[in-house]
Amino acid sequence: MLKVDNCTFSYSRRKDPVLKDFSLEITDGGVYGLLGSNGAGKSTLLYLITGLLTPDKGKVTLDGINTRLRRPETVSEIFIVPEEFDFPSMSLKKFIELNSPFYPRFSYDEMMDNLALFELSAELNVNKLSMGQKKKVALSFAMATNTKVLILDEPTNGLDIPGKTAFRRFISKAVSDDRIFIISTHQVRDVAQLLDHILIVDNRKVLFNKSVMEIQEHLKFVETLDRSLIDSALYASNSLGGSALILPNLDGNDTEMNLELLFEFAHNDAEALNSVFEK
Repeated sequence: MLKVDNCTFSYSRRKDPVLKDFSLEITDGGVYGLLGSNGAGKSTLLYLITGLLTPDKGKVTLDGINTRLRRPETVSEIFIVPEEFDFPSMSLKKFIELNSPFYPRFSYDEMMDNLALFELSAELNVNKLSMGQKKKVALSFAMATNTKVLILDEPTNGLDIPGKTAFRRFISKAVSDDRIFIISTHQVRDVAQLLDHILIVDNRKVLFNKSVMEIQEHLKFVETLDRSLIDSALYASNSLGGSALILPNLDGNDTEMNLELLFEFAHNDAEALNSVFEK
């Protein structure tokens, strides 16, 4: 289990904290979608989880061990692909040789398979690649580490359409009961079908934290011109098809989840959204 316990963090004493008294539990065996507005603290949260930032108050633990201590048993089990990064000036083979020993379950064969899926060769200089190619190499290496916790910050940015398809295949085949995937993104349509848990953060706190199963059990997502449905909606937003609605699920039938609409609802009235799950 990954636990964020009452964490407060600020980049400067003169500024308001990015996160304040922030708590969260993430259980093994899930693909978590982390959603939030720009400046909501998503990236800060991810770096606190990895132990790369020190909270002003509180702590983050993985299976009871404080990640900020940077002990081998946590460092070797957490890997992050940040939104923006640079590789050192070296060949890909040298990069693998130097970095793979830090991850006991790293698989060279998986790395080669991942590169092939992205239509990339191992004969590369990682510092001379385009943004999209760098992202593909980073994702290939990340998946090959087989860490317990894999954190991906805007993983589909820079990927072409085949690359996004390959990325979804990576995640789908790697899901297991003892791993945790955290995907922070604004490109919700790229990853919506992968997620089994939704975390929405804003205003330095968790606004919404539910499994996809719970969401589909309690809510229906529809587009309609029917005024009676619009009037009875929990939340409504104009769309090309009339109005996009969130309704209570009264008949038990699942509908395709509209993550953008769910985010709007949580952002505008988190109390009303969460009250649906308390009934």
